[in-house]
Amino acid sequence: MTNNPAKRNTDAAATPEPASTPASAAVQISTEATDDKALVSLKEAVDPLLTDLLYPSESDEPVTFVTCYLAQEAPLTEVQIKEWQMVPPSVYVEEGSVDDFWAPVLTDEDWYGDDEKKRTATFRKLKAILDAQLTGQQIFRQGKTEITVYLLGRLTDGTRAGIQTTVVES
Repeated sequence: MTNNPAKRNTDAAATPEPASTPASAAVQISTEATDDKALVSLKEAVDPLLTDLLYPSESDEPVTFVTCYLAQEAPLTEVQIKEWQMVPPSVYVEEGSVDDFWAPVLTDEDWYGDDEKKRTATFRKLKAILDAQLTGQQIFRQGKTEITVYLLGRLTDGTRAGIQTTVVES
């Protein structure tokens, strides 16, 4: 190791972040980096359900686990979501309905085959886990045609977590 301060910091800065960080990169969680048992427990309960789980829209997209550093008691706002995701003020963000988010994935239709019925059952399990562990759930929709949807709630310690997906609406 060198004593030159400029050289000491080169390892940490060797891989600069891209100018435009994708939304998914901003919401990654490392279970090794947290002592938060409730958060780790939620992630461990949810992750197996998310394997190959697609949210249906014009383009079926994966559902992923997310965390959010915004831990205040008050409900989140559209402005806070923009800051959390580091998107410019011009990007459209709106609060949506939690019921509207779940409606298309919790009901079995008469024409559903085994795969669709399995997906519905998985979404029911996912909702039950999130409802049991997250209070104050909110939906935020970011974008206009290709919309990133966040379902966020609070764990007992105030940490925010939830799921995200993308829906396409033309």
